[in-house]
Amino acid sequence: MGNKTGNYAAFYVSSPFNESNLGAYSTKDFVYYNMLRAWKGKDSSFPFVDSHNKNYNVRDGSDWEKTLKPRLRDRLNHSKNIILFLSSETKSSKALHEEIDYGINTCELPVIIVYPDYSDKKDIINCSSNKITKKIQDLWDKLPILRDSMNKVPTLHIPNNKALITSALNDADFKLNTKCVVDKYFYKC
Repeated sequence: MGNKTGNYAAFYVSSPFNESNLGAYSTKDFVYYNMLRAWKGKDSSFPFVDSHNKNYNVRDGSDWEKTLKPRLRDRLNHSKNIILFLSSETKSSKALHEEIDYGINTCELPVIIVYPDYSDKKDIINCSSNKITKKIQDLWDKLPILRDSMNKVPTLHIPNNKALITSALNDADFKLNTKCVVDKYFYKC
């Protein structure tokens, strides 16, 4: 299905969404997506290849079945993984549900989950037990499609830390053609 070089950034935005509207920039998860784009703009060696730049822009005013959904799927079809921003403000929107469902259950894309509310590995895992913390697991309930599907692809759980995000984007285990075995992964303390 074409050149799978992109990183598909999935994030919650409230509807109706318009990137040129200042309201979009106050949506927390969208701001973190823009952080990736800014890092890439400042440093071309930052390993983020934005799948959202692979086809025409979409707007909420477009028809869901004829325009929006096909464009999201096309972007996912050209991606090697999904970078999901999962925060305390994330909600399961129609678009986010479709992105996760199609990306995992159809494309089998590995998922790198970035938790923007946290900046340290110890926020993600309990260092003494080497298990993902309950507060992180509770966030999965915000996206039932993620919670119920992540057992089908490798998922990497990381805090919002540029060095860890860079490492995750460079990690062959979380790219479609070289992905590791299905499990929940994290960087140990």
